[in-house]
Amino acid sequence: MNRTVKPPATPARAKPAARKTSKPKSAAAKPSRAKPSREKVRAHRARLRKRGFRLVQMWLPDTRSPEFAAQAHKDSLAIARSETEADDQAFVDSISWWTSPEAAALEKLEPPAPWWRTDRSSK
Repeated sequence: MNRTVKPPATPARAKPAARKTSKPKSAAAKPSRAKPSREKVRAHRARLRKRGFRLVQMWLPDTRSPEFAAQAHKDSLAIARSETEADDQAFVDSISWWTSPEAAALEKLEPPAPWWRTDRSSK
């Protein structure tokens, strides 16, 4: 018994619209290739330098690593157990800018915040 099963009829699809093409390329023109990342970065940095910027790179400790956390804990315990801990903390407190009278005086001299930074919800 040979039965032939017909596939279900598919709805007719619309013809795709003709694509717009750019100017016809001459036979002598070479196909353009994408620029390597190195060239893109070089060009980007050149543009930034032209605008007056300079590149600064810094290597910092990875504060997310377990080794960093362990060393920070070890260092803080050593400082807390130090004989001069009270004097050291007093020194740090004395030079802290945000709690100093100088900072309070400077804050009074600063111009008011621009209109886009003020809280207008209460007005």
